[in-house]
Amino acid sequence: MENTAIERQPKKTDNNANQTSYYVSLTIAIIIGLFGVFVRFVPDVIPSLGQSTFLFSLIANLAILVASFLAFKVVFAILGFGSKKN
Repeated sequence: MENTAIERQPKKTDNNANQTSYYVSLTIAIIIGLFGVFVRFVPDVIPSLGQSTFLFSLIANLAILVASFLAFKVVFAILGFGSKKN
């Protein structure tokens, strides 16, 4: 009996979630966030910096906000929100 299966072309999708740029951007966002977390606790580890707690907290909060913004931007780009489709 002869094989009657029809050869099909692979499906074409607009899935671009596997682009390397997304992974690089997420890695950078994670590194910035971890930097913010570690900077927050520097005055606790080094007692001589105890008077600069506000400054370290401010730097840490800004780093975490920037990291969160970058991470959400990349995730929404992967999901397709905000992309301009024709």
